[in-house]
Amino acid sequence: MNSDPQTLIEAIRYFADPDVCLDFMVSLRWPNGVACPTCGSLDIRFIPTRRIWECKSEHPKRQFSVKVGTIFEDSPISLDKWLAAIWLIANAKNGVSSYEVARDLDVTQKTAWFMLHRIRTAMADDGDNPFSGQVEVDETFIGGKARFMHKDKRAEKITGRGANGKTAVVGLLERHGIDKVSQVRTEVIPNTQRRSLSPIVRDNVMAGSEVLTDALRSYDDLKDIYIHQVIDHAEAYVKGHIHTNSIENFWSLLKRAIRGTYVNVEPLHLFRYLAEETFRYNTRKTNDGSRFQKVAGAVSGKRLTYKQLIGATTTPA
Repeated sequence: MNSDPQTLIEAIRYFADPDVCLDFMVSLRWPNGVACPTCGSLDIRFIPTRRIWECKSEHPKRQFSVKVGTIFEDSPISLDKWLAAIWLIANAKNGVSSYEVARDLDVTQKTAWFMLHRIRTAMADDGDNPFSGQVEVDETFIGGKARFMHKDKRAEKITGRGANGKTAVVGLLERHGIDKVSQVRTEVIPNTQRRSLSPIVRDNVMAGSEVLTDALRSYDDLKDIYIHQVIDHAEAYVKGHIHTNSIENFWSLLKRAIRGTYVNVEPLHLFRYLAEETFRYNTRKTNDGSRFQKVAGAVSGKRLTYKQLIGATTTPA
């Protein structure tokens, strides 16, 4: 739609009207007409004074708003602030901190932090389509630098050298994927052993593809169904098309965002920060308006409660 905003200032002006916000979210969530999220019925009526709908079928939770069943559910924050927050995080090249969002939207820092994690949940890739062609695979470790820690925290987390006290992450990069743009997938893993890495590669890469890795022995079993190419960094970093430089470039972007914007990321929440940076990388060739609409259109079915967020429960409320 040509009338949709393409810049932040346009978005703020456009979504200042609550009815515009409502119509926008309805068009994304129910393009074929508003349906009851409980029973799926289209036989409903709109209550304009409260901006909600009521299903005409007899069942619990007959009344519902556009927020029900989305990342916005049970949030007292108005849609104009939610949509502004989505715009900010979707289009910030190095991420945006909860303190900045709190100042910009006039909410508390705790509220902004919760909002951003909900939005990151909407950014997550469903991973339905396997990668093919040439796929780089690499692992890294995410964690705070010891010199930046308080001495008590350093003693608690840093118990040895190298990766001790850090979280392992694996990344897969499909070269020249959708629209000839390389795409990335990432996942937190318990360790870099074969039993952790091999299933992820096999679940996300089509058999017969060319898989490019470093010389880590955990990848040795991939040759059974893949063309496995190895670059030994003790000898060289590039041999023709055999390298892992692209996925390593992604790691540098991720770590720059974490260290420069978020400073400290707890392992419990790391997978959502991965989703954010993965989304940002995979949509780098699109414009701000398209990125915003992609996230706003993915909010359904991804409710996240505060108890789930802080690890007090692992089941949906």
